[in-house]
Amino acid sequence: MGDGDAEALAELNRFLRTNRVLTLQQHRGEGSWSFCITYQQGTEPVARKEHEGGKIDYKEVLDAPTFALFSKLRDWRRQSAEAEKLPAYAVFTNEQLAQIAKERPKSNAALGNIPGVGESKVAHYASAVLKIISENESKPGDTGAGGGTGQPA
Repeated sequence: MGDGDAEALAELNRFLRTNRVLTLQQHRGEGSWSFCITYQQGTEPVARKEHEGGKIDYKEVLDAPTFALFSKLRDWRRQSAEAEKLPAYAVFTNEQLAQIAKERPKSNAALGNIPGVGESKVAHYASAVLKIISENESKPGDTGAGGGTGQPA
């Protein structure tokens, strides 16, 4: 990756962090990517605590159980992005994953209410995301007998 590529990526990440992404379409050309982004200006869904280089340390921003769920969602996103040959942020941005981890949506509609998560992301990823959330809810601290039951429709 050349200096121009790193600068362009940093600029794209700054844009994604400071605007609410409504839809994101990506197209792969010969050796390059192009993106079509529909967005709402100036909204930041998750409280920010930036470190050097402008990166957010989600371990400091989120409480321990929320960070644990965020980490599971991030691992899933990496695997999904690799399988689909997409950049990870094209699946979900870190900000979207943090918001999902904080809100723990239980339905497709609730997932669609997360800033930047549109109908196509809900249709494509909701089943996996809601399953991860459901599995996480039935782990430590669960007062019910047995494991988690049922997944939201």
